[in-house]
Amino acid sequence: MNTFFKGRRGLILNNGWKEVNDPRVLTDVGDVPVQEIRDCGVDDDRLMNVINESVKLVIEQDPLRPLVLGGDHSISYPVVRAVSEKLGGSVDILHLDAHPDIYHAFEGNKYSHASSFARIMEGDYARRLLQVGIRSINNEGREQGKRFGVEQYEMRTFSRDHHFLENLLSLSLSLSLFFSPSQPHKLGGVKGVYISIDVDCLDPAFAPGVSHIEPGGLSFRDVLNILHNLQGDVVAADVVEFNPQRDTVDGMTAMVAAKLVRELTAKISK
Repeated sequence: MNTFFKGRRGLILNNGWKEVNDPRVLTDVGDVPVQEIRDCGVDDDRLMNVINESVKLVIEQDPLRPLVLGGDHSISYPVVRAVSEKLGGSVDILHLDAHPDIYHAFEGNKYSHASSFARIMEGDYARRLLQVGIRSINNEGREQGKRFGVEQYEMRTFSRDHHFLENLLSLSLSLSLFFSPSQPHKLGGVKGVYISIDVDCLDPAFAPGVSHIEPGGLSFRDVLNILHNLQGDVVAADVVEFNPQRDTVDGMTAMVAAKLVRELTAKISK
C-alpha cells in the first residue's frame, strides 16, 4: 500500500490551474508493506491497526491529508477509520466502484476487499455513503445497502441519474437519504468528504488492468465530471484495485490511475 499526502496546492481543476510538481503539494511519505506484514504471521485485526495508525501519524502533521494508493479495497476501512477518529467525527463518502463491497464477511473474511464498507458503516465512521458505478450486485449487497441506508446508483440507471451525480453539493444534508432527480445531492459531512475510487468503476475499455473486470462501466469523462463538480471539503481519498499484471503492454490502466491520483490531489488541495 502506497501513501501519498498533499500539502497546499494541487493540479488542474475545471475552474483553474494548480501545480502538482511541488513537494508541498504532493509528497510520497512511503509504503505500508501490507503483504510482507501478513507474511510474517500478523493477523488481520493487527494489520488493520497498523494501517490505521500509519495514516493517523501523517494526519497529525497538519495540513497534510491522506491520498492512499492500494492495494485492494480492504485498505479503505482502516484509512476511513483513521480519518474519522483523528478528525473527531464521521465523514461523507463518495465511493466509485463496479461493486458495493458491503458483504458482511465475504468468503468468511470480515476484512475482505468486498466487505470494507460494511465495517465502515458498522463503526459509524461515515454519516452518508454514496455508491456510483455499481453493476455487479446481488441480494446481500442490496440488503446490506438498505440496512446501512446506503445510496446505491447502478449503471443501469446512470443515464437518468448522471445529472445530479455530476452536481453534488457540500451543504447540510437533507433528512431524507433519497432525492428526486430534480434536486441536487448534497455531500459534506460534519468532518468533510472522503472519496474512494476503485479503478474498476471504469469500463474496461478505459481501464482493463483490474482484478474484477465488469463491462458497462463509467467513462473516464463521467468520473471527471463527478469529481470536478463536487463541491465539498475533501479531507482524504484512496485509489485502489489497479492490477498491473492485467494491464495492457503500454500501461494504459496505470496511466489512467495516475491521472485519477492527480485529479484527487487537485480536489484535496487548498
